[in-house]
Parts: sequence; structure tokens; C-alpha cells
Amino acid sequence: MSTRNAFSAAYLAAAVASAVTASSLIAPGNAVAQEKERCYGVSLAGANDCAAGPGTTCAGTSKVDYQGNAWTYVEKGTCATIELPEQRMGSLEALDRDLPDAG
Repeated sequence: MSTRNAFSAAYLAAAVASAVTASSLIAPGNAVAQEKERCYGVSLAGANDCAAGPGTTCAGTSKVDYQGNAWTYVEKGTCATIELPEQRMGSLEALDRDLPDAG
């Protein structure tokens, strides 16, 4: 095998190894995202993960505790079982309860 062919083979092997390593670093993040779901109406004021409707623009902008149109990421399958005061429940869809005053 010539030096040039040996160099090309080594370069190819390094490129493949880098690609495999990079994909394994990305995969865990995707798995974590798949293990979460948006849960509406469970976050405290200012502790939501992002917008859901009027009164929110993004992370940390909910105005009232348990704001029905603000969501937070929770472990998949736990949204409806989160214990909240006054018999409130989380929802996988926006709720019409505990919305901030329009004034």
C-alpha cells in the first residue's frame, strides 16, 4: 500500500469515527426531548417554559400561578397527575382558567 493510499484510508477512518461520535452525542438530547411533553396550567408565575397565548411571549412571562395558557415541559405521561392546589389539573392543551387580567 502506498503512503498516499494509507493516508487516505486513515483519513477516511478518522472521518467515519468522527461522524459516529457526533451522532452519539446528538442522540441523547433527542431522547431527552422525546421524554418530555408540554403541560399547560402547572407553572408558577414567571416560571413557564414558553408562550401559549395572550399574556405570554416566551419563557418566564406567565403573569399568574397556574396560568392556563402557559406551558412547562414535564416528564412524558405525568401532566395530568401533577398535584396542584384547589383541584386544578395540568392539560396537554391550553386551558381557559387562571388567565391574567386584560387590564
